[in-house]
Amino acid sequence: MTKALAMISGGLDSTLAAKLIKNQGIDVIGICFKSYFFGAENAKRAAEQIEIPIKIVDFSKEHLNMVKNPKHGFGKNMNPCIDCHAMMMNYTGKLLEKYKADFIITGEVLNQRPMSQNKASLNLVKKESGFSDKILRPLCAKNLLPTKMELEGLVDREKLLGISGRGRKVQMELAEKWNIKEYPSPAGGCKLTEPSYSKRLKDLLEHNENPSDKDIYLLRYGRHFRISDNAKIISTRTEKEAKEIKEYLDSKNLIFFAVDFNGSMCIITGKPLMEDIEFAGSITARYSKGKNEKIVKIKYGNFNNSLNNYIESKPASEEDINKYII
Repeated sequence: MTKALAMISGGLDSTLAAKLIKNQGIDVIGICFKSYFFGAENAKRAAEQIEIPIKIVDFSKEHLNMVKNPKHGFGKNMNPCIDCHAMMMNYTGKLLEKYKADFIITGEVLNQRPMSQNKASLNLVKKESGFSDKILRPLCAKNLLPTKMELEGLVDREKLLGISGRGRKVQMELAEKWNIKEYPSPAGGCKLTEPSYSKRLKDLLEHNENPSDKDIYLLRYGRHFRISDNAKIISTRTEKEAKEIKEYLDSKNLIFFAVDFNGSMCIITGKPLMEDIEFAGSITARYSKGKNEKIVKIKYGNFNNSLNNYIESKPASEEDINKYII
């Protein structure tokens, strides 16, 4: 029986591409990639909806190394889409033998994204993957030259599609027809496409070439302030965020709270000087209910230890915020 490995992100396009091939009577296995910048939950839900098995590949370390210096550069933010797609295709290609599969499916659509999905970019991704003769793009296949799989009769080209451009009408109609109801918005899910996250990641890599897992996961939370080469402040926005961020803290981190007012928890990462600690107090005061007070009493100490240190802080000014926020 013909078998294919479908690269499943959890988005609608990759889900539809896998379903389209499955409907030809081909055995389809989903392959989902997990890294620091995107997870596998959407892909798991997508695979369940179209009833295919899914395998999760965690390539966080390798992916981060590529993000530091992508061969083909970045998109609008820190998203190296061409290098990322080629890297995932290469990984998937190396799994063909393991799963005794014949080819790879992707959900790419010609001209849906001007930089990474024009014809030249799609061809470049195929070439860079090292498995160019094994890649099929079912949603836009009729806009491209026939692949080896089509020419050899493994796939019926007449049952493939010729979608092009940024419109979603065809995809939405297919989703309704096939009862696919759960899927994220287009381009959703990858933190590297988000402007604020990209700025934080760029700042982190400029100050720490080899960040820890914890350093990277902390980028997802709160407001970030770069106060020196050795230290950074994070101010949480919500109680839920403050609870979640604690998973990534350790006893080396200093945490700050306003004594008499509810509000943000602040954290310092790195090796702060006393002046950094004082500024963290000002940030804590600024994002507390006492932000309009002249002076706010702040308690601080190492995470998971007693907070026995106190300073009196003037809430940070708007000028201070704008100067240091990332």
